Amino acid sequence: MNKLWLIIKREYSIRVKKKSFILATLLTPLGMAALMIGAGYLGVNSSKANQRVLIKDDSSIVKNAKIKKTGMVMDFTDEVLDTVKINYIKEGYDLAVYIPPFKDLNGKRHEVKYFAEEKPGIAAIEALERRIETAFKDHKIKNSNVDREVYDSFATSIDMEDGSLADDASDGKVSMMLGTAFGTIMGFLMYMVILVYGMMVMRSVMEEKINRISEVMISSVKPFYLMLGKVLGVGLVGLTQVAIWIVLIPVIMMITQTIMGGDPQADQMEQLAAATQGADGFDISEIFREVRAMNWLMIIPAFLAFFFGGYFMYAALFAAIGSAIGDDMQEGQTLMLPVMLPIIIGFMMMQGVITNPNGNMAVIGSMIPLISPIIMPARLAFDPPIWQVLLSIALLILTCVFFAWVAGRIYRVGILMYGKKVSFRELSKWMFYKG
Repeated sequence: MNKLWLIIKREYSIRVKKKSFILATLLTPLGMAALMIGAGYLGVNSSKANQRVLIKDDSSIVKNAKIKKTGMVMDFTDEVLDTVKINYIKEGYDLAVYIPPFKDLNGKRHEVKYFAEEKPGIAAIEALERRIETAFKDHKIKNSNVDREVYDSFATSIDMEDGSLADDASDGKVSMMLGTAFGTIMGFLMYMVILVYGMMVMRSVMEEKINRISEVMISSVKPFYLMLGKVLGVGLVGLTQVAIWIVLIPVIMMITQTIMGGDPQADQMEQLAAATQGADGFDISEIFREVRAMNWLMIIPAFLAFFFGGYFMYAALFAAIGSAIGDDMQEGQTLMLPVMLPIIIGFMMMQGVITNPNGNMAVIGSMIPLISPIIMPARLAFDPPIWQVLLSIALLILTCVFFAWVAGRIYRVGILMYGKKVSFRELSKWMFYKG
């Protein structure tokens, strides 16, 4: 065990001291900050450069209406249409709009024309259509002897909740929204961890095999411990990087907000609260209450179990592949395909699992160890039955032990094998090779 610890320490120290590790660890949060600043800059400039619209409204319905003009400058003119069509560009407008007279209150359609030198975006046209439709709707209500308060009272908000929950239980709709968000994040994180750090283990094994470093190390330590130390060492490197990001990203985001000026986060929270409270009957405080009410005592330990189990299982397989091939990556593509395929399938299934977290596909996928590290974390926020979580973890642990044995048998032969093209039949022989 002392030699295993020395290998883990070596693998860890070599990588965390590399310039590439330091640069990637620091530049990733800085890159996120740059994206935030860039998005903010574009947002500010796009809001300043609003669409300028010149409107000829023959009925003055839109002109007299009280509608929001956010993101769009709307000016009105009484000039004849031919003059408007000729002069709107010279006067600095992006497009001109002509609204013909409107007389029939029972009419359901009213043709409005726009004129533009360059075809405007669909978002701008739809935004303008919504504003005009709102003005016409208000005009119809006002001129139809319909009491506005009575009309508004006809609208009924339907809020479906889980009737099987207790009265003091958490809100079902908000819980599903949070579950979807957390499930997507956790499933995607598992997908990235397995791919990135698993491939890192494979490249490390290949480099040591090509440079004949592994031959020297095997003379003093068993191949299995060498492989195990490499897998665990690289895993600790990944955990270190993630831990640093957890600290750096919030700090850099706060600094970025200060540089951009104001407190955009507070503004966004206010906008979110206003939007959610009026539209769907819940406010931001319900979201925080839902987050606190989630079963974190189950989610966090289970996620860590699948995090380590999924990484270890695939990293061991990638280490075995790295030992079986030389410097020819094209040769390894055939061997990598069976290992990559379950990862890709699990990622493809993830969206369907989040949509129906307790369906047959989700339950069966959670019990298949090769994809359960992606599927089950995506279900955790939806509070799956505890027996399913425990059974999935147990199956994953057994599979990790099995694949560690398989990878170790392949590694001990492949790491010393040179100049031979490896096939699946050859790998199966290595598993039972005595020596």
